[in-house]
Amino acid sequence: MSEEREGLRRAAEVMDRVHAECVWSRAMTHEDLVPYLTEEAAEVVEAVESGDPAQLREELGDLLWQVLFHAAVARDFDLDDVAGDLADKMTRRHPHVFAGETAETPERVLELWNAAKAAEKRDRTSVLDGIPQGMPALARAQKVLARGERVGAGLEYVEEVQAGEALEAAEGEAILPASEEELGDTILGLVALARARGWDAERALRGRIRAFEAEVRDAEG
Repeated sequence: MSEEREGLRRAAEVMDRVHAECVWSRAMTHEDLVPYLTEEAAEVVEAVESGDPAQLREELGDLLWQVLFHAAVARDFDLDDVAGDLADKMTRRHPHVFAGETAETPERVLELWNAAKAAEKRDRTSVLDGIPQGMPALARAQKVLARGERVGAGLEYVEEVQAGEALEAAEGEAILPASEEELGDTILGLVALARARGWDAERALRGRIRAFEAEVRDAEG
């Protein structure tokens, strides 16, 4: 391994020793590690949004540790298998880099990526296959809406919100959802509108939550 990858080699060696000699680490299963994985991923997102390179560097390291940990826990594969499979997959999905295809726009890159992915996942029968059930609800809603657009589904949510049908009565008076199901319809409509306008609903909600947290702290102070 080249000198510039020395840190990665050392991290793998540290994990090997920790997993061999630490009684807590040896007791861990993939299922046990899931909460740590989701927490570290969330902290990476927070670091990205903070704009602090030092914080991002640290949090990426913590997330990498989780990858190393899962590879150490596994019995049917190891870290080299994970890295090799990843290299093979990324080579297939970047034919404009490795296989002579041409892609001069981001849109064309995505076309090639999706075509390669479809070839790999021939057993999938729905555009919704492969969307993790465990994703945060708003992020999953955006993903489902994006996939649905491929088959012409979900556009009615944008139309309803833009027309005011989901949020405002005909006489102009604001109305509230009368049930949890209606609340779900309203939220899904707002997510669809966000997608139509190029917004990120999950990021918007995170930002508003941070603003509200600041309001709470001001009230406490």
